[in-house]
Amino acid sequence: MSMTKPATDPVFLRNIWYHAAPASDVPVGRIKAVVICGEPVMLARQTDGTAYALRDICPHRGIPLSDGRMVGDEVECCYHGWKFNQSGACTCIPSLTGHEGQDLSRVRVKHYPLVERAGQLFVWLGEHTPDESLLPDMPTQALPNLTESMEFPCFIDHAVIGLMDPAHGPFVHQSWYWRSGKSIHEKAKAFGPSAYGFAMLRHKPSKNSRAYKILGGTPETEIRFQLPGVRIEHIVAGKHQLVNLTFVTPIDEKRTRITHSIYWTMPWLSLLKPILRPYVKTFLGQDKRVVVQQQRGLAFDPSLMLIKDADTMARWYMQLKNEFARAQAENRPFENPVREQVLRWRS
Repeated sequence: MSMTKPATDPVFLRNIWYHAAPASDVPVGRIKAVVICGEPVMLARQTDGTAYALRDICPHRGIPLSDGRMVGDEVECCYHGWKFNQSGACTCIPSLTGHEGQDLSRVRVKHYPLVERAGQLFVWLGEHTPDESLLPDMPTQALPNLTESMEFPCFIDHAVIGLMDPAHGPFVHQSWYWRSGKSIHEKAKAFGPSAYGFAMLRHKPSKNSRAYKILGGTPETEIRFQLPGVRIEHIVAGKHQLVNLTFVTPIDEKRTRITHSIYWTMPWLSLLKPILRPYVKTFLGQDKRVVVQQQRGLAFDPSLMLIKDADTMARWYMQLKNEFARAQAENRPFENPVREQVLRWRS
C-alpha cells in the first residue's frame, strides 16, 4: 500500500469545457445564474433558441446581471437598465443624453463560449480558442428523460474520486433494490485509455447490481471517465440503450455541483419516471451524506491512503489532471498516462 494525498489545492483546470446546466434550466426569456470555478456566469437564451453565457456582473456598479430581465435577446440590468447582447457588448445606457461622448463599443462584459449538446450546456473556461474535441464524448444526442442535481460541500477532487470509487457501493448504497453488504465478491474489469480519461471496457454488469435486471435481456455496459469531471455509462440491452451521464462541476474551492441525467430508448421506462426520480435523489443523497461526513475528518488535513487496485481509478484521475495542466503550461499535446490493464477488487 502507498501513502498519498490527493491534490486539494484550489486549482481548477483551464482551457476546458465545464458543464454549466441542463439546457431545460434555461428556457427562452429566462436567466440562470451559476458559479463555475469561482466565476459568476449568467446563462440566457435568445428568441431563436440559441443559448449564450456572460460574466454575471454588470461593469457599471457590480450588480449581478442575472438579477435583471430579458428584453428580446438582450439582458437588461435591474439597477440602471444597461443592456448587453449575446456577445457581451453594451447596446444601451438609458441615462445618457448624448453630450457625454460615451463610446458604447468600449463597454463590455466577458462572453463565455457555450455549446449545447444532448440537452446539456457546456461553457469554455480559459484564454485559448475553444476546442470542441475536448467536449464530453457522449453516446447520445437525445434529450434526457430524467435529470437531478445536487450540491456537495467539497472540493471537486473528493467529489470525483468518491463517485468513481468502485468499493463504496455495498456500504454507502446498501438497499434491497441495488446491493447489500452481504453481496460483496471479487470483480475483475478490463480498463484502457479513452479521450482525456479512461474506460472500463464493455462488460456484463455485476451480478449484485439488481437494478440492471429491469432492462431485460443481457445488458452490457461501458463506463468512461473524462476530464474535467464527466462519468459516462452506456448500457446496451438488446435493441435498446440507456445512458447515465454524471457531470461534476466545481462551484468554488469548497462546493461542487453534481448533475445526473439519464437517457433511455425503452418507452415503457418513461412510465416508471415518478418511481425512478426518488431513487436517483436517494442515490445522490447517499453519496452526499458520506462526503459531508468525510469533511469532518479532512478538516484536520490528514494524509490519505490509496490502495491497489480499488483506488487505481482515483490515482488515474490525479495523473490525468496533472498531465492536462502540465501540457497546457508547456504548450504541448496531452499524453494520456493510462495504460490497458485488468483491475481486481472486492465490492
